[in-house]
Amino acid sequence: MILLDTTVLVYAVGPEHPLRSPCRALGELVREGTVRATATAEVVQELAQVRCRRRQATEAASRAREYVAGLSPLVHPEQEDLFGGLDLFASSDGLGAFDAVLAATALRRGWALASADRSFSHVHGLFHLDPSTATFLDRVRRVG
Repeated sequence: MILLDTTVLVYAVGPEHPLRSPCRALGELVREGTVRATATAEVVQELAQVRCRRRQATEAASRAREYVAGLSPLVHPEQEDLFGGLDLFASSDGLGAFDAVLAATALRRGWALASADRSFSHVHGLFHLDPSTATFLDRVRRVG
């Protein structure tokens, strides 16, 4: 299972960018059932907020709903994930509280985490899938 960070969703639906293609390809692998992925409600909420900066709220909400449907069931971080995330947040440089809880959620379940945020690559034990790497899609398929 792959837990998706907001960056992957934003690049997949955003304007032309070097990370757009690999993020869209990951989405296609999920849609066709080759790869299993999910997100948290907070990730989808953040996507809507970011999307709303350049689009109407109705369009941002519609796109967010598509992700909810396509990535369901969403994972719900639990108290243990929050505690683990707060420990990561307190002990790491460059990893925000939101991302630390996301990393802890993936770690506790033994899942990979896909994100363009390179801070995740410094989290001990986390299998970070970075769409900027040449091997991204091959690694995604192996986890799939």
